[in-house]
Order: sequence, then C-alpha cells, then structure tokens
Amino acid sequence: MYASLRACVNDLEKQGQLLRIPFEVDPNLEMAEIHHRVFEAQGPAILFEKVKGSKFQAVSNIYGTFERTDFLFRKTLDKVKKVTELKADPTAFLRNPGRYISAPFTALKALPRKTKFRSASTYAECSISDLPLVKSWPDDGGAFVTMPQVMTLPPDSQKIMKSNLGMYRIQLNGNDYITDQEIGLHYQLHRGIGVHHKAYNESDKPFLASVFIGGPPSHAFSAIMPMPEGLSELTFAGMLANRRFRYHFDKLGNVISNDADFVITGEIIKDYKKPEGPFGDHLGYYSLTHDFPVMKVHKVYHRKDALWHFSVVGRPPMEDSSFGFLIHKLVEALTPGEFPGLKSINAVDAAGVHPLLLAVGQERYMPFRDQKPEEILTIANRILGSGQTSLAKFLWIAAEGEGLNADNIEGFFDHCLARIDWSQDVHFQTNTTIDTLDYSGDGWNAGSKVVIACNRPVQRSLSDKMPDDFNLTNGWSSATMVRPGVLAISGIDFSDYDHAIQEMDQLSTHLAAQTLAGIALIIICDEAEFTAATLNNFLWVSFTRANPSHDIYGVNAFTKFKHWGCNGPLIIDARIKPFHAPPLISDPQVSKKVDGYFSKGGALYQAI
Repeated sequence: MYASLRACVNDLEKQGQLLRIPFEVDPNLEMAEIHHRVFEAQGPAILFEKVKGSKFQAVSNIYGTFERTDFLFRKTLDKVKKVTELKADPTAFLRNPGRYISAPFTALKALPRKTKFRSASTYAECSISDLPLVKSWPDDGGAFVTMPQVMTLPPDSQKIMKSNLGMYRIQLNGNDYITDQEIGLHYQLHRGIGVHHKAYNESDKPFLASVFIGGPPSHAFSAIMPMPEGLSELTFAGMLANRRFRYHFDKLGNVISNDADFVITGEIIKDYKKPEGPFGDHLGYYSLTHDFPVMKVHKVYHRKDALWHFSVVGRPPMEDSSFGFLIHKLVEALTPGEFPGLKSINAVDAAGVHPLLLAVGQERYMPFRDQKPEEILTIANRILGSGQTSLAKFLWIAAEGEGLNADNIEGFFDHCLARIDWSQDVHFQTNTTIDTLDYSGDGWNAGSKVVIACNRPVQRSLSDKMPDDFNLTNGWSSATMVRPGVLAISGIDFSDYDHAIQEMDQLSTHLAAQTLAGIALIIICDEAEFTAATLNNFLWVSFTRANPSHDIYGVNAFTKFKHWGCNGPLIIDARIKPFHAPPLISDPQVSKKVDGYFSKGGALYQAI
C-alpha cells in the first residue's frame, strides 16, 4: 500500500480521483467552502496547490466517498478483517485454514518499528504560523488541525506499545494562545489520552506529546479506531498500511513518526488550561468555548514534500462518515464478543453518531411467555456501560426479527413504531453524562439517556396520512407527516421549560380527544416542513435537539411507582432551546465567491 500521503494522492490522480486547484485559495473559510461543494457532489479528493499565506500544499476529501475509502485500503482491508475474525473466534482457523493462512503475516505488520534518529535528514523545521491555517466556519475560534494524530506515552515510558494515538482536535491560533508557542488540545469523555493525563498529574514528569499530520491514510484512520484500553492504535496503523509504523525519538524525548508529513512536538502543561473553541463540529452545531489543556510547542517538523491533510466537519454526513463506515466493516466480527446477544448496532451518522444508537439483539430469556423486552434490556445496559457507546443518548433496541437490521434505519423505525408499547417500554437514566459536543442537556457533559425497547406483537398499524379529524390548538400552526407513524408539529418557539411543560400539557390534552391510532411518534420542532423533508432532517432535528428527561412527553402520560409511560403517542420536543449551540451556517460572501468558481465559465466549472 502507500508509504506516504503523497504516494496516495498520486495514485488517486492516476485513477481520476483527484481535483487539482492550481490558483491561490484562502484557508480562511474559502478552502472549507470548496471542500463542502465537492464533498456534497460526491466528487474527488482535492489538492490545493497554492494556499494563501503558506508555502505548503494541502489535501482534503481523500475519504470523501465510501467507494474511495474502500479503494484506499483495497489490498489490506480483507486481511485485517481476517485478523479481527480470528480474535473474535480463534477456532475459525481450524474450520477454514485456507481463509486465515495469511493472518499471522498480517499480524507481523502490527509491530511498530523503531529507527535511528533522523530528523535532520528527513525533516525541515517551521513555525505554527507557516502552516496552512484552515478555518472552516465563520465563528470558529481560529484555525484547527482537523485530521490530527495525537500521540502520548505514560510517565517514564518509551515503550511504544503503551502509547495512545487519538484524533483530538488542535487549535493552532486565536483566543488567548501565544502565537507559535502554544496550541490547544480538545479531548472529551472516554478518551485514552485522559488516562495518560491523570497519570502525569500524579507524576513529576513532563507530559510530552506529539501531533502528527498526514502520513499513510491508515495512520489517520488508526487515530480514531476504538481500540481496547492498553492496546496501541499503531498496531492497526501497521496492519492496514501493510507497513510497520516507523518512529524514533527526537533529542527532547518526543515521538516522531517517520512517515508523517508534519510533526508538532511539545509538552502538555499540567493544571494549565485556556479557552478553546468555538468550533463547527460533527453534530452540525458549534461546540462552544470551554477551558481545555494547552500544549507548549517545542518543534514543528515537516517533510520536504509535505502535504497538509485536513477535513471539514459539520452537519453529517461529512467526510468523517467514512471512518464510521470503515470501523463497522472491521469490528463487525468482534461485536458478539463485546456485547453478547447483540446482532447489529448503528451509531446513526445523520444524527451526529452519539445522540442516536439503534441496536438489534436476541431475546431468549422467557420464550414460552408473552413477548416483552427482557434480554434486550440487559444488552442495552451493557451498551450504555461500555466505552464510546456509553455516550449514546437515545438508544432504540429491538429483538431480532426476520430481516431486521440496525443499518436499515427506515425499516428499523417502521418495525419498532408498530410494536412499542409506550406505557411499558421507555426507560430513563437521568442526571448522567452525555457527549461533550452535545448541548441539548442541562450542563456541559450533563444530560440524560433513554432506552426504548421493542419486543412485542404489533400494537398499531402505522399511517402515512394525517388523521381525518386532526386539528391543532391555538399557537401551533403547522403539522406534517414525516414518515409512517411519525408526525411533526411546529408553530410556537421554545422559551423556557416552565412554558414548555404547560404547552405540552395543553397540546397532549387536545390531541387525546382525536383519533391518533396510526400515529406513534410526534416531533415538536421549529419547522415541520423541514423536519419532514428528508430522513436525515428527521434524524438530525429529533435527536440532536432533545434531552430525554426534559423533552419527552406523551399523550395520556402517567407515572406509576417511578415508571413513566404514556397511553398515546410519544412526544419529543425537538425545538431549538436558548441554551443550545448555534447551527453551522456558511459565510454568505465566501459562498458567493465560491459560487463563481463553480458557475459556468468559472475556474472550477465542470470540476465535479
């Protein structure tokens, strides 16, 4: 496979999968806007040959389609899958030795390879301000590294297999950072670097860190791979590249990736934080300004043919959706071992990944009794107690049925909404943690979760038409069918929760007198027509803007022995609240300029 990012880009160009932009482009919003247009058109990777204010070229959209992502790893993906299959079931080798004969040789590539000190011959040095300072959204706090690989080691260790490699965004300038001397590190709950940070806080050793940008495509991917704690991500980097991860230490003790295009080395200052953000993030909103760790910069190294690798995140789907696609392919075989009884799971990309998780599990506890959720509730608890999946906010889980799969989102919702008994099957966790980037809760990292469990016979026949007698009470002005069994209502802006409780009580009382037999779920939103326009709009609005404990209501709702339920449709109040982070909107002047590039006769006309 590829030994460098440049080799990858050259190969994509041979395949007709590269767009060269030969004229100067501004990294302040303009490069991101071009990236958006090309990505939305499912276009090629983009090579920016002239970046304003920097001598370095930049590349993005390498993983812009699932097909191109498959192509990048076409020679190694199946081999790595075989290794994961054997990890899940070692006896598979005995049953089919021909399939797995290559697995030991693939595993050998997992071992990182230490080399002699070579920075002077391989790298030149520069400053942070020399880099392509890409700013993606108008209200971003500065320029960010959006494809970083952040490496740390435990105190007093140079054992590379104890390293952590993570994709934690890096703010390069802006806010209160001292230019060229400090950068900001943003990392959240359940991230491996946090384990190292805690260990350094209890140590008197300096907390050294290295930020790699570029290198073989497998290196960026390995930084987001959900590896078990204590197992280095470099093992996946080597196997997926079919080339051992090469590294050495510089004179200050920082790890240097021999294959990275850029390496920023430094020391994370313990107990020292500065404001980081805002940043337009992958939920489709800004993550706001918060205090995060600061890294004092030691050196900035770059290869002589360096490419600045970046992406643009925003409302999904975006380029980083391909990472989820690839992870799913690689870890599918491991799922039964990690979550016994689980058949399929889908962190829904269109809803921002963590806000909505769909799952299908086995139900074997009491097969001789009437159907109800039992085993799938224990599976749900296992999911919410494990690593990254513990950040799920809405977890819908169904007992397996013929053809039911969590990846078929429309079929999954049709199946569940026809069968769920809202009086029995809604289970809350209140006053708990949610994803750092999710601002729907009642504090930073604070909110609630809900498990909606489905294992009953059909309860209702879903309708895709408005009930004949349907009407709205005062203030609510618009209602639209979203999909079978799902209705969107809009018309009153959210002000505060005291008013919201009154509004939902009045609305649910009004609806209780109507014929709603074919309606299972009602979404209260700001724009019913927008919510109903596409499946992705429904998923994004409904599950990124609601905090389960505060925003779930129901027609004919009740509480009995601390269990909440309702005898009519479930209601989710997915209106934008005053404390929510603002959604991402492109700068109109930059958009107009980029319109010109792609218009007939423009510099990029016919490019996509």
